[in-house]
Order: sequence, then C-alpha cells, then structure tokens
Amino acid sequence: MSLISPWRSDFPALSALAAEGQTYLDSAATSQKPQPVLDALLGYYASGAANVHRAQHLPGERATRAFEGTRMRAAQWLNAANPAEILFTRGVTEAINLLAYGLEHLFQPGDEIAISALEHHANLLPWQQLVLRRQLKLVVLPLDDRGLIDLEQARQLIGPRTRLLAVSQLSNVLGRWQPLTELLPLARSQGAITVVDGAQGAVHGRHDVQAMGCDFYTFSSHKLYGPDGVGVLYGRNEALGRLKHWQFGGEMVHTTGYQTADFHGAPLGFEAGTPAIASVIGLGAALDYLGNLEAATIAGHEAALHAKLLAGLGARDGVRLLGAPELALASFSIDGVHSADLAHLLTEQGIAVRAGHHCAMPLMQTLGVQGAVRVSLGLYNNGDDLERFFAALDKALELLR
Repeated sequence: MSLISPWRSDFPALSALAAEGQTYLDSAATSQKPQPVLDALLGYYASGAANVHRAQHLPGERATRAFEGTRMRAAQWLNAANPAEILFTRGVTEAINLLAYGLEHLFQPGDEIAISALEHHANLLPWQQLVLRRQLKLVVLPLDDRGLIDLEQARQLIGPRTRLLAVSQLSNVLGRWQPLTELLPLARSQGAITVVDGAQGAVHGRHDVQAMGCDFYTFSSHKLYGPDGVGVLYGRNEALGRLKHWQFGGEMVHTTGYQTADFHGAPLGFEAGTPAIASVIGLGAALDYLGNLEAATIAGHEAALHAKLLAGLGARDGVRLLGAPELALASFSIDGVHSADLAHLLTEQGIAVRAGHHCAMPLMQTLGVQGAVRVSLGLYNNGDDLERFFAALDKALELLR
C-alpha cells in the first residue's frame, strides 16, 4: 500500500531535496517548512524589518502587532489562560536553562529534583548543574521494558524532599508518550514544581496545558514546522510569579539607574534584548497552517507510516528496536554493525537519518548500546520514502555483514 501525504506539496524543500536524490527522514531533529511560513518570513523582511514594542513608527507597530499575534496564537494553541503566560525563548534548551536559573532561589541543600532516565540533554544538564551549584540531589526515575517511566518506582522515589519534577512528554529516542497523567499529580501532591519538555510531544497533537496541570511546558518552533531560533515556554501564572530574572538588558527593564534597576514581570521581563522577530512571526504562520489541517487525518497518516516503518524493521534479521515506539520514530541498532557505519552508507544513498546518542548519552548507557540509528517521520512523508529507506538499508547491510 502506498501512503501518500496530502500535505507534501505544501513543503517546497522536499522537491528541492528530491532533486538532489535526498529522502528526508530526520524530522525529530528539525522539520521542513510549509510555504505559509516561508511567505511570512519573506513578508516581514520585504515589507520593512523593525524592532518590536517601543517604536512608534509604522514598521515597528506592524512588527509588534505580528509578534504579539504569535503570542496569542501560542496561548490558544496550548489553551493557556492568557497570552501573558507565553514566553519566547531561543528554544527548549534556553527555556529549561531559564527555569533552572530562575527557580534556583527556591532550593535548599538536600532538596531533590526528579527527572527520568530517558531525558534529552536539554532536560538533564540544566538540572544536573543546578544540583551541583546548590548541593541538591538528582533523582532519576527508571524505565520499564517498553520505555515508559516506571510508575511504581516513581511513587517510591518522588517524596517530601522532591521540589521539582522535569520530564519529557515524548521521548526523542524511544518514541513513547510518557504517563504524565499519573506523574504530574504525584509530584503536585508533594508540592513539587512540574516541568514538561514538549519538544517532541508538541509536534504530534494539540496539548491542553490547563488540563495537563503542569506548571511549565515548553516546545521549539523548528520541530513544529516553524523557523529555528525560537521556542515557547508556557508558565502557569502563579508559577511565573516564582521566577527570578536571569538575563538582563534591553526590553526587560522597567526603570534603571547606574546602581539599581527594577524589571518587568512575565512575559517581557524574561525576553531580554531584541528577540528573533522574524522567527516568532514565522511560528505564528506555522501554527495557523497546522490549525487549518484536520488533526485526525494527520494522526491517521502518521500512524500508518509508523506501522510500515516498524513492520519493515521487524522483518529484517538482527534489528534491535530501542523500547517499543508507538509513534513518530524508531531508533534501532543492528547486531554486529556500528551505527555510524550504517548511517554513513545510508547517507551515501541519499537517506537522511540520524545516528549516534541523540543527545541522550545516559539513556544509551542504560540501554547498553553505544548509539543507534533513528528514523523519524513528518506529516509530509510518503510510504515511498520508507521504501527507499528499506532498499538502502538492505544494500548497506549486504556490505557490512
């Protein structure tokens, strides 16, 4: 059965890549962009770029209106209570660093921060370094055989000293939704702050942050079919009030003299300096584009592609899947084959996949592998993309075995 994406023609880069003999299967790292996003970027620059918020002239007013329009769209996308709960960052990495520094004053030596064993470095290293700075304890929640956070063990490990829980919604290596419905209330019952890394999860479905009940939720534009260099950090109003400022400069200051200053609250107080104006505007276009698509149709197409990917990998001898992926991607190793060698031979055949530790080195150590090849899917992929991947994989394995 040939799986045809009805949205493929909306992404001009795919035709350009195909002309170069490239098959793009690395959307979990970054996605291609639809034409409306490209139009928004060109429209901003071609009509007169300007800085936002303070300028009284027409180009500045126009840029500010478009910029703040994206804040409203992001709030609607996540069902935030109001747009002031949306902060723009450079991405998920900066958002989590913002939280690690902005919340640091709340921790005392001996307090605990809980993460899971599957976290991307972006949701590990900021907390690891906070632990070292403040003499805290980092508690790592183990996984079960499917790649899910083990809830029974989590109930034992999250306790009265837990001050913060930070977990990914969807693993970039294991491809499974994590049990946030159980985990977040467990942390809240101990009075802990809850942080959800939605870098992968935001791409695959709309998520209601009020229903989720987290204090903070973050995602990156470049994975959600928008431009790079910008991310969204949602913070529940009460949780935002606990943040201290962490970067200082223009835009975020209310008044200052030479010796002292006072600062705006959220959101502007956490957006120091000139922001990524064009990228924010482009993100607004991406949210508009996705909002006009039928979510159930996208989910059905992605599910069919994923089933084809798993079936093809399962039909080949020696393939070891990491975890039990349920959507979007599959990471795998092959007995007796180094992932870097396999990726090199796939690359030579025009197959764009990713190999290595996927910014999750401790997870790879836990799983007992040095690295893995990851195939990741976007809504624009066709079944033919996977057929080309499987053909290239078979040729590569003939050479490597």
